[in-house]
Amino acid sequence: MIYGYARVSKSEGQDTAAQIAALKAAGAETIFEDAASGGRFDRPALQKLLDAVAPDDVVIVWKLDRLSRSLMDLLRIMDRLEKAGGGFRSLTEAIDTTTPAGRMMMQMLGSVAEFEREMIRERTRAGLAHAREQGRQLGRRRALTSDQRRKALRWIQEGQSQAEIARTFGVHRSTINRLTTTE
Repeated sequence: MIYGYARVSKSEGQDTAAQIAALKAAGAETIFEDAASGGRFDRPALQKLLDAVAPDDVVIVWKLDRLSRSLMDLLRIMDRLEKAGGGFRSLTEAIDTTTPAGRMMMQMLGSVAEFEREMIRERTRAGLAHAREQGRQLGRRRALTSDQRRKALRWIQEGQSQAEIARTFGVHRSTINRLTTTE
């Protein structure tokens, strides 16, 4: 089975007529249409399409950006198609995963995405290390100052309720409760 997928953004005021004509000319037997941003993965027609794909089926799109706006999302969709045993073709970019060259092209895109993820991780680690070297406190800011924590613990020892102490400092009761288990 050859499936087609057409998409326009709601805000662009376009229609899918040109895409559908190209998909039909390329042999699409059933066409799924969405009117939603390409950055969203939860597009209803796309999900129905991906659920319908069986071994040896092919999904075609007029242009790659009609399927996805991000490389990560595109690779996730390609992985799902591959697991279902289906292929993929983009008419404009001449990508065809039913051929060895097309599969190689998608593997290269996957390698680029993996490299990009590793570079982001590396930069994040370096930034965190630099912040630590400069003595910056990382993570979420404490709800209570050290003075407030000491007062709260003293009040608990004096028999005041945790709920009352929490109201006094304007924090959740679990914040006060954690003081008794960690300090």
